[in-house]
Amino acid sequence: MTDYENHAGMRPGAWREGWDEGADSLFADREQAEDHTEYRTLTYEVTGRIARITFNRPEHGNAITADTPLELAATVERADLDPRVHVILLSGRGKGFCGGYDLGVFAESGGNPGDGPDRTTGTVLDPMVQARNHNPFGHWDPMADYAMMSRFNRGFASLLHSNKPTVAKLHGFCVAGGTDIALYCDQIIAADDTKIGYPPTRVWGVPAAGMWAHRLGDQRAKRLLLTGDCLSGKQAAEWGLAVESAPAEELDRRTEDLIGRIAQMPINQLMMVKLALNSALLAQGVANSGMISTVFDGVSRHTREGYAFQLRSATAGFREAVRERDEPFGDHKRRQFDQP
Repeated sequence: MTDYENHAGMRPGAWREGWDEGADSLFADREQAEDHTEYRTLTYEVTGRIARITFNRPEHGNAITADTPLELAATVERADLDPRVHVILLSGRGKGFCGGYDLGVFAESGGNPGDGPDRTTGTVLDPMVQARNHNPFGHWDPMADYAMMSRFNRGFASLLHSNKPTVAKLHGFCVAGGTDIALYCDQIIAADDTKIGYPPTRVWGVPAAGMWAHRLGDQRAKRLLLTGDCLSGKQAAEWGLAVESAPAEELDRRTEDLIGRIAQMPINQLMMVKLALNSALLAQGVANSGMISTVFDGVSRHTREGYAFQLRSATAGFREAVRERDEPFGDHKRRQFDQP
């Protein structure tokens, strides 16, 4: 017999109730187990209807390690499965969002494995295996390279393919591999003075995620990647890469306002809208873009020029090689950028 008194149609604004709310919820009386998983590269918490994933290697500029894609995908999955969560916020702790891959040790030491074996030893992620595959005087196996880099991409792409909307909050810097992560998010909001770009296109890199043209269009993507120039957060919003920007001191408030508005929406509405709009991106060929870009990223590290940069990093240090790469363009270590 239908309980008309407690029917959703009798409650004002019942459509704003969460999946886990109300006596007629699919999840009524189903208690979730506590999950106390700790991660090496990030933290995860749920506040209200918001899952907050925060990169947590501030002393290293939140640089990407072999753990990052696994942990990012795992926490996105946690949020997707949690009926309390309506929106996922990704941000970085410390001075910036993410400074790209943790390449310094690899480039300078040739992949020294350190103290002993761990879970990557003997896999395509083994730093010694990849060092051998980057030996300028040896042979390069492009598929061993692809097996390594495509695995990073799959983890980062969980942000695009998640059921629930993802928002990236950028501050300080979001460069190189950090942009591969951010550009997979559904929405980007940035501090006005954030440094955003992919300088490694100048040598030793191609954006493996392949998302720039999909986010900016052909000409503007080429304008940045044919020079390695960076945008400020304010320029990113003007160009349509970010949905909005704000003065650094207002970024937190503006972000909370945005994700708060999204969180008011029913989960199933959010999922349907995201799936419908993602269909356009998928039709554009984001999967093919990522595959081709990942292959070319490997190629770029095994050209004469790429080997020269790698050997210079090994002899003079990674920071010095980056300085030599960027100084002719007039933007080494600059925080504010003129319109490129």
